[in-house]
Order: sequence, then C-alpha cells, then structure tokens
Amino acid sequence: MPTQPQTQKDAREQLRAEGKARTHTDRVSIEAFAEAVRIAADRSTNPLHKLELEQLRTQAETHRLKTNVNGWVNPFPEENPKSQLMQYGFEYWHDASRFKAMCASRQSGKDFNSEGEAAEDCSMNPKHQWMVAAPSERQSLDSLDQQKLWAEAFGLMIEDEQVQREGSHGETLLKSHEILYSNGSKAVAVPGRPDTVRGKSANVLLTEFDFFEDPLATWRAILPSITNPLRGGEKKIRVVSTPNGKGRMLDKIFNEEPKGKMVWSKHLVTIYHAVLMGLPVNIEEIRAAMDDDEGWGQEYECRFLDGSNVLLPYDVIALAESFQATETWSLDQAGSTNPTFLGIDFGRSNDPTVCWTLQRVGDILWTREVLVLKDVSTPDQEQILSDRIAAASKVCFDYTGPGIGLGDYIVKKHKEWKPSEHKMGKVELCTFTVPFKCEIFPKLRRLFEAPTKLRIPVSRTIREDLHMMQQVITSGKYNYWSARTKEGHSDRCTALALAARAADGPAAPFAWSKINKPEPGPFAAALARAKQAMGL
Repeated sequence: MPTQPQTQKDAREQLRAEGKARTHTDRVSIEAFAEAVRIAADRSTNPLHKLELEQLRTQAETHRLKTNVNGWVNPFPEENPKSQLMQYGFEYWHDASRFKAMCASRQSGKDFNSEGEAAEDCSMNPKHQWMVAAPSERQSLDSLDQQKLWAEAFGLMIEDEQVQREGSHGETLLKSHEILYSNGSKAVAVPGRPDTVRGKSANVLLTEFDFFEDPLATWRAILPSITNPLRGGEKKIRVVSTPNGKGRMLDKIFNEEPKGKMVWSKHLVTIYHAVLMGLPVNIEEIRAAMDDDEGWGQEYECRFLDGSNVLLPYDVIALAESFQATETWSLDQAGSTNPTFLGIDFGRSNDPTVCWTLQRVGDILWTREVLVLKDVSTPDQEQILSDRIAAASKVCFDYTGPGIGLGDYIVKKHKEWKPSEHKMGKVELCTFTVPFKCEIFPKLRRLFEAPTKLRIPVSRTIREDLHMMQQVITSGKYNYWSARTKEGHSDRCTALALAARAADGPAAPFAWSKINKPEPGPFAAALARAKQAMGL
C-alpha cells in the first residue's frame, strides 16, 4: 500500500503532466488561431486586388449585398470587437508596416479601421502615443471618437481629457483635444495645420490628408518627429484619404516610384472593393443621389482628378469672425435704414434649408441670423421664411432640384427680381449651374479677404461648414463642391454666398409713379379743340 507522501507525489506529477498537456494544447490552439489570422489578412490571396476598375464595377452590378464574394470569414469569435471587421479592413489592420497608406472610398470605414488599430496599440503597449490630424476640427474629433469606441471595446478606460483652444471662448478654433488612457497611453486630435502638428512625437494618423489646407507644409512639420527614434522609439505613420488630384501626397504614394528607404504599404479600397467584400451599401442609390460624375470618380472610385483646394481656409475665415455677429435676431430690428439681404439654400430631407441674413451697416455686411430648418415640411418652411423675405430688400433663392416648387410659390407672393425680363421684384431665383457657382463662390472668397467687409458669428458649426467647400479643378476648368456629412454639404456656405450676391448690386424696390404734367396754355387748348373737331 503506497504511503501518503508517495500518493501526494504521484498527484503532483499527474497535475504537472496535465498542466503540460493543457499548455501544449493551448499553444497549439494559439498558433493555429494566429495562422488563421495571418491567412485571413493575406492580401496576396484576395483576387479582387488584381481586377481593374471596370471589372470591379461590372462584378458589383450583380453582387448580393452583405455577402463576401470571396467567401472570406473573419476568424475572430463574435465576442471579440475585431469580429466586426470586413475583409479589406482586416487586411489593413493586420498590416504591421511602419509606413502604411489607404486610398479609400467614402463610407468604407477609413477612420473606423485606422482608429481601431491605434486603440489596440494603445491598449497593448502602455504609454504609447498617437496623434490624429484631419483637414478640419470636426473631422479630427469625429475620428478620435472612433478611437474612443474601440478603446472601450478593448477595456481601455479614459482617465483624463483635455481641450485647448485658441482663446478662452468655447467656439474659438481648436488647438488640440487630448485623451489619457488608464495605462498611460495618449491620443491627441488636432486640425491638420503645420503649427498644430509641429513638435509632437507620436505615432501619426493623417485622415483625409489629401484635403489638408497645406499638406506639404504639414508633412514637413511632422517628419522630424516621426523619424527621430530617440524620442519614444520608432514611430508608425498612417495616411488614409480619398484622392484629391494629381501631384498630392496620395498620388505620389500610389503612383510614383518609392524614394529612399520610405517604402509604403499601399491599400486601395474603391466602393466596389468594399461592397464586394461585404459593405452593405447600395451603389446605384449613392450614385444617383450624388449626380456628379467627377465627384463620384474621385470620392468613390478613387480616381485621381486634377485637384481641389479649400475655398475658405481657417485663417481667412478668422478675418471675418466677430462676437457681435449673431445667429438669431428679431425681425423688429430689420428696417429701411439698414437694409437686409437673404440667401436661402433649400433642403428638404437629406440636407437642411439654411436662410442667412446679412444687414448692411455702413460698408460692412453683418450676419444677423443663420436660420437652419431640418426636416421641416415645405409649407411650414414657406410660412417661416415669408416674414423674413417680406422684410428683406433682396433675396437670392436656391432654385435647383427640390427648390423649384417653393421658389415658384415665393416669387408669386413676393415678386421676382429678373431685370432682363423687366421683373423688378425682390426674389432672384438662382439655378446652380457650374458658371453660376464659379461666379458666386470666388466673390464670397474676396468678401472674406482683408480688409474684410463681412462679419460672421464665432461658431464651430459655421466655421466647419464654410471650411468644407472645395474648389475643384478638372482639365483646367473650375467647379465648387463639398462632401456630404451628417450636417449637410456646406449648406451654410452656399446660403452665405447667396446672401452676399443679394447684397451685391441694386435692390431698391421698383414702382411706377404718376408724372404731374403742367396745365396746357390757351394756344395749346385751342389747338387740341381744333384737332378734335377735325377727327384727328
């Protein structure tokens, strides 16, 4: 019969053997899972990356939404946050290259995937730092919000959050928005300008980099920080954007031969790639709603057109900002001494209607009201706008698409301004053709430039809306275009351009008046009687 010590020894040996077996099984399972992840992330086995644009377009026409044409399956279990990734996002996320670029369609989840990678890096590596820069304040903060969601999913808690602005007022321009995680990692969001990115040593995510105000100067400001290994080790850089013309950063990365040791890992995701890999988006609906072949080619097919520039950079907008300009006011203040002018950009379902009121005081056009009507019926809009139109000296109304019906009703009530047809009312119906846009938007830009004769409210929403308007150049010809966001597509900028047009030129009411003729003398009266007697 075995002794008690012998029994305990045997039990320990058995437990040790079982532990080794479990460790071996776990190691095999981990290795098998790692191999499954590697295979799922291998772009070289994805046939879609070998197809030309026309082939992708044709295949997408008959594709069933929400399915992956390759039969690809995400290897992560449902309880893991990364199980949400589609194939193209999975491939991008698990590419560990130091220099990585994604040229991607809108609505494909550029920030969702990029910020997920950054959040995982912060979670797995305490005291790591990431800087997120975008063309505008809104885009920077929206991107950072995506990282917060991923961080929460990974169990990474936010310990502190700090916001710095140019001044003490909450509506002034953003300098930085920083979050500190519980493990010492940090993420900071900044508008993509040379002065905001300079000197920050961190891993870098440049989202919509092709649309920065001055991408070359911003790149020069960032480069020393990411190439110095003595400041926190080797840094990663991520450039994600839709194209913005030839000769810019994305075009150079994707279409030029690499220079020196900076070799980019390149990921191309058109709307067709995304849908064929499971993105549940109806391509035809988006294209019909956009109704712009050039915009579609750039924003969704990732084609490099001639280029575009920001119409109103932040420093130009700042020239006109004033705390004395207002977003709301009472119509009682509208009078004949200081005339008012309206610009109305009509919207119904996808975008809001914006009515921008300017009042001339001396030689300055002051913003008095920026009225935004979202999801308001057309009859209710007419009722709301009617008193404002009646009080204005002149109105420019967006007479394009859905605005035609309301425009017809408004000119019937308030009379049309169209001197070429001898119509001298107060409402000008404006159809947004390319020549018309090329007339009003350059004039708006000149109105902002020093010495500015325009005053607008200090408002983040207004500033971001104005900053989104782009001057697009295609084959040497200019056009103006803005990406659609949840706030609209530069509706405030359009309304302001229309209001500026209303204020530019004659607007005095036209009316007939009786001409008082002198009474005829005796000779004239006798001559008139003689003519009447002769039947003349």
